[in-house]
Amino acid sequence: MKLKLTSILLLTSALAFILVTLFIGTTLTAPAQQRIDLPANIQNIQLVQFASGSGSTIHGWLMPGTQGKGVIVLMHGVRANRLSMLSRAEFLNQNGFSVLLFDFQAHGESDGHHITFGYLESRDEIAAVNFARAKFPREKIGVLGVSMGGAAAILASPPLPLDAMVLEMVYPSIDRAVDNRLTMRFGNWAKILSPLLLVQLKWRLGVDPKNLRPIDHVAEIRVPKLFIVGSEDRHTTLEESRELYKATADPKELWIVDGAPHIDLHEFKKDAYESHVLRFFSEHLR
Repeated sequence: MKLKLTSILLLTSALAFILVTLFIGTTLTAPAQQRIDLPANIQNIQLVQFASGSGSTIHGWLMPGTQGKGVIVLMHGVRANRLSMLSRAEFLNQNGFSVLLFDFQAHGESDGHHITFGYLESRDEIAAVNFARAKFPREKIGVLGVSMGGAAAILASPPLPLDAMVLEMVYPSIDRAVDNRLTMRFGNWAKILSPLLLVQLKWRLGVDPKNLRPIDHVAEIRVPKLFIVGSEDRHTTLEESRELYKATADPKELWIVDGAPHIDLHEFKKDAYESHVLRFFSEHLR
């Protein structure tokens, strides 16, 4: 009787583990779509749409700048949308850059069935850069990607045809990203759930976790790169950011934002952020 009860408890616990990880997997990959209105207080902004290799029609905004200053494509993080990049777009455009900001597939107003943490999103980035190139054929082009947006920029294959990249808080590999987030929310014991979440990438999304490792691709990118990371980031730790930076080909720069967790680094340290980013893009896009 006691053995039977123990078996039932073990079976129930195992089933509960599976159900919890299925629920988490469903929540994390679910689309984060919403209607986005054109900002009423910004005059120099245009609605744009373009097709992506992800299968999605991408929705975004274009802010033309001064000829010869260059074009910057902005890419938001997971479960965000182009609104999260608007403050960056404004200060860059005010300094003469043309700016394209858009919603990744399954985000904002862009269609899509699942978030893929950089896999399909990398195809959206290719489409966005191609769109910017067609609009401004004589301009140099840079990208600025935050978290998943930066990972997607690195994962794009072949490497994006760019002149400069700013990469903020980019995870080196999806397995470590999952481990960090589980540990933050539930403690170290929760790492046992990680394999059950990672295996869902294959059957839910058709994505092998091996294809979500920016650290394996970053050496292929030869254009100038500026990495911006937070010293207190627990989603992508400083140690992980240093590993990604070490694996990166020259030319490269690293700016560690003292005291910053995994948040909007522009909002956290606005003046210093704008100074670093403007100096970098001005040097490489003009």
